[in-house]
Amino acid sequence: MLRSTIKEIEGEIAKIDPSREIEIGNYRLDAQGNIIHKKVPLARSEVHMSDVLDNICEKMSDYVRATYKSNGQLTILNLIDPVGGGMNPEMSKVDVVQDGDLNKSLKYYCEEIVEEHEESIISLFVREERNIRGQLCTDVAKLCDPAEFSYENDEDNESHEEHEL
Repeated sequence: MLRSTIKEIEGEIAKIDPSREIEIGNYRLDAQGNIIHKKVPLARSEVHMSDVLDNICEKMSDYVRATYKSNGQLTILNLIDPVGGGMNPEMSKVDVVQDGDLNKSLKYYCEEIVEEHEESIISLFVREERNIRGQLCTDVAKLCDPAEFSYENDEDNESHEEHEL
């Protein structure tokens, strides 16, 4: 669940023009009496990251729990192909897990994760840390088995997505 959430956050950040900046600062004055401001990229600003986190779990309505037909491994899969926008081609490789809440609990798991780890998520993205998924999944939230998560290969790791809660 955490990996899918981070992947969605990364997608939202990628939508923002990297040249857009936001002025941040405080109300302190320099020696000449001017307010001190600093410009940072909008996509990686704390303000933008907070806005992204406020709405990111709504995207979980496009996800389902499923098991791979080949090995029975549980996964969380986006129904929509992130590249083409049609049906995700991975759907032919899985059996969707039917549950009573029609997978609405995925949104609640997402909200719980975001609420509990919001400061760490924002901090890692603002600092543009490497391997954010790995750090959040294994070090911060401790929801993933480090043996199953490769720090060197932080690509789409959906096949290792497990129901972490």
